[in-house]
Amino acid sequence: VTLRYRPAQSRRVYQEKASEISVLVFFLPAVSPAERIRFILGEEDDGPPPPQLFTELDELLAVDGQEMEWKETARWIKFEEKVEKGGERWSKPHVATLSLHSLMELKTCIEKGTIMLDLEAGTLPQVVEMITDSQIEAGQLKADLKEKVMYTLLRRHRHQTKKSNLRSLADIGKSVSSASRLFSNQENGSPTTAHRNLTSNSLSDFSDKPEKDQLKNKFMKKLPRDAEASNVLVGEVDFLETPFVAFVRLQQAVMLGALTEVPVPTRFLFVLLGPKGKAKSYHEIGRAIATLMSDEVFHDIAYKAKDRQDLLAGIEEFLDEVIVLPPGEWDPDIRIEPPKSLPSSDKRKNMYAGLEPPQMNGDTPHDAGHGGGGGHEVGEELQRTRKFCGGLVLDVKRKLPFFASDFYDALHIQSLSTILFIYLGTVTNAITFGGLLGDATENMQGVLESFVGTALTGAVFCMLAGQPLTILSSTGPVLVFERLLFNFSKDNSLDYLEFRLWIGLWSAIFCLVLVATDASFLVQYFTRFTEEGFSALISFIFIYDAFKKMIKLGHYHPINADYDTNLVTQYDCRCMPGNSSELLDLSSWTNSTDLPANATWATLTKKQCLKYGGELVGETCGYVPDITLMSFILFFGTYACSMALKQFKTSRFFPTTVRKLISDFAIILTILLFCGVDAFVGVNTPKLIVPSEFKPTSPLRGWFVPPFGGNPWWVYLAASLPALLVTILIFMDQQITAVIVNRKEHKLKKGAGYHLDLFWVAVLMIICSFMGLPWYVAATVISIAHIDSLKMETQTSAPGEQPKFLGVREQRVTGTFVFLLTGLSVFMAPILKFIPMPVLYGVFLYMGVASLNGVQFMDRLQLLLMPAKHQPDLIYLRHVPQRRIHLFTFIQGLCLAALWILKSTVAAIIFPVMILALVAVRKAMDYVFSQHDLSYLDDVIPEKDKKKKEDEKKKKNKKKGSIDSEIEFSDYPYNDNIPTIKISMDMMEQEPMLGDKSLDRDPSQTLLNTHSPC
Repeated sequence: VTLRYRPAQSRRVYQEKASEISVLVFFLPAVSPAERIRFILGEEDDGPPPPQLFTELDELLAVDGQEMEWKETARWIKFEEKVEKGGERWSKPHVATLSLHSLMELKTCIEKGTIMLDLEAGTLPQVVEMITDSQIEAGQLKADLKEKVMYTLLRRHRHQTKKSNLRSLADIGKSVSSASRLFSNQENGSPTTAHRNLTSNSLSDFSDKPEKDQLKNKFMKKLPRDAEASNVLVGEVDFLETPFVAFVRLQQAVMLGALTEVPVPTRFLFVLLGPKGKAKSYHEIGRAIATLMSDEVFHDIAYKAKDRQDLLAGIEEFLDEVIVLPPGEWDPDIRIEPPKSLPSSDKRKNMYAGLEPPQMNGDTPHDAGHGGGGGHEVGEELQRTRKFCGGLVLDVKRKLPFFASDFYDALHIQSLSTILFIYLGTVTNAITFGGLLGDATENMQGVLESFVGTALTGAVFCMLAGQPLTILSSTGPVLVFERLLFNFSKDNSLDYLEFRLWIGLWSAIFCLVLVATDASFLVQYFTRFTEEGFSALISFIFIYDAFKKMIKLGHYHPINADYDTNLVTQYDCRCMPGNSSELLDLSSWTNSTDLPANATWATLTKKQCLKYGGELVGETCGYVPDITLMSFILFFGTYACSMALKQFKTSRFFPTTVRKLISDFAIILTILLFCGVDAFVGVNTPKLIVPSEFKPTSPLRGWFVPPFGGNPWWVYLAASLPALLVTILIFMDQQITAVIVNRKEHKLKKGAGYHLDLFWVAVLMIICSFMGLPWYVAATVISIAHIDSLKMETQTSAPGEQPKFLGVREQRVTGTFVFLLTGLSVFMAPILKFIPMPVLYGVFLYMGVASLNGVQFMDRLQLLLMPAKHQPDLIYLRHVPQRRIHLFTFIQGLCLAALWILKSTVAAIIFPVMILALVAVRKAMDYVFSQHDLSYLDDVIPEKDKKKKEDEKKKKNKKKGSIDSEIEFSDYPYNDNIPTIKISMDMMEQEPMLGDKSLDRDPSQTLLNTHSPC
């Protein structure tokens, strides 16, 4: 404690304060392990995070009962791998199970052993010599044993990568003779000669360069490039009476020759040599320290520790979190499989850094502001600037620095598979909506207009918008509006395309006003309730439409259920002249180019017979091949194969690279496979039909819509009323999809651009209105599929560890190429005509089902059918009563059903208004559910003063660091925010008197030291 002496104060006042502080210091408790960890992990470090550690356990074993060498017996990255007793293979990765006694013994070893942090050494002999010298200076090792310890520690290391352990007889004889000469010299009283012979013998056995087996080891693929090694050496010798323990951290990681299985530099070294008879204990202590080094929290503490007490505090923290299993209820020989998902260590780190409240085992902290972790954070993208086009300007400034990287970040094979997958989905969507638009508008807008509009708007949007991962497409509500608008124009003798042009212009103006006024800040009120309701609805529409098209195909090609193979001789079908065709002269057919010169009614085909007025007579005239059955085989086969291949990367077959490649190209491989099946079987299933000529579908229109002349002048003003509905539709569709794409679980790093996205949607709407093309807005399902196909995972995952999700490959190339290919599809009709439509419908079904993955609403629907004992361990099930969860699900399902019914009726034109009503329904739920329940089931609606209150709370916490402004602590300031529910292991050894530490007492009086090998 330092007391500042101020000359302006009287000596009496100074002495009074000094006496008060002396009393305060007497009652001030010692720094607890939790407090130490808080300062260690809470230190601000501008450097890179500590690298990944590879830990190797080597044990001192005899070779053929004679010569001793270090043999690798286990290794860790995240999980433990043991060398099987056969000695020829590694075990499967498994969770390391430790005995509590081994952890206690390890703690004693750290308390008593040599601790050397930031040691400057470049070779293993230097490290070993420094350790032995330190032990001799501390009186822990006799000077005459230095050579034997060094000889032992510098013995050869044999790793599991080596296939054989054969040595020549000459080598064995040479080593035996050198060893005998060594000890004979030592007995004859020649220590100098003995030391020289011993050192030379040890160094000749130890290689200071990596061996070929190390350099060729494929295990390096499991490690990141900056990985470092932690070597654990344990063994028993006959010349020591007390354990030789050392924990070393090198100042710079260095390559210590063949010490490690893989050629990575060593940072940590733990050595334990002890007397004979306790090999099992030494082995378990080695496993304990190796497991600790693989623990993320202790790993960070080991890198940042300043002294022995910091390491002991790290062991205490590990003991606080460890779970003990009763010996009679579990077999320790059973290897626990690594879990599919590991709990994050950030909670433990943040707790000691003062950012998380402490919790008991089995409890999980939760951020009440972001329940479920699925919502979006209110970042700078959604802040209202209150300036003209302020949000738009910020979006441009935010995205401009990433514009170049948006192109070279796409240089990966994954981008190719994404382009092909999304292209086929986009083409199918364009054909489907184009056909429906043609039916609704009497071909004033058709398939070709849909292709041109999709290519134009999509390519421009992906090149210039704020979020290029969003895919534009026609949507169901827009189709409903087009149908109603065409019928209204037809009934009132209005020019449909001109009326539509002015609606589009007004709607674009309204959208630009929303952009200029930063209206996108309203997006922050779209919580999980609204997002999931909208995305689930669109996913269900995709699934429903896929089955609807297959059923329609079944009506067009009915199944021949009444066909009897026994009556095949009686079946017949003939073409007979119709009543109006009986008097026709067959010679008049000679002018037809599709008929042969000698054509008769009996020789005509089915289509020719009906074309020229004939009639089909017979029992088999309605017969068609089993097209429907084959189509359903292709439909379900495409869906099942797509799901299976997409999940193939987690299977056990083939190397990781092959599995990942198959998973990335899952959809393309599936389409090629079932196109081959269709061609092999030969059934005439319906194929994809693409326009082959570049001209408007209707001859009554051109590629430019004149704005004046077709309608009365008042129509130009009246168009603003329906434009309001279109504006709401565009805004809601675009922004809800943007919120889903920009969710924080996608780990996007380049930021969003809500204002910039809406700006380009408005500009493209003007262009499409003048060209008579459909209007386009963000498509939820295809955008989610685009995101999923671009997800990145760690290339180097530890054995047993599932690959970690790193984020999404954010770029502009895939979307741009998708829409350019869509525009070129007109010229690729000869190739695309071989793709069966049922295969594309199967892709539609896959996209609809895949977009429901991770939707909490679907998880809660499944809970309705599960008994409580079979329900998964979900966070909201721990904290929210089940009846409240079911009530929340019921309300959300009711809203979804209302939207579905509304979509299917004539009132579908007010569909966007009803989506907006979901926000009001969510707000009303505040009166039904508590904020605690909503924090787990949904994102809490943001409050104006939430950030201000949070900042004030942080300031208050920062002020709680000192007791008095006059007192300074040299190393560890007192903090009264120490976790109170954690019980330190040191408390079990403390005496009642204050200041009496367990380390100051006689070690022999503790029960632990009585039984510890250290």
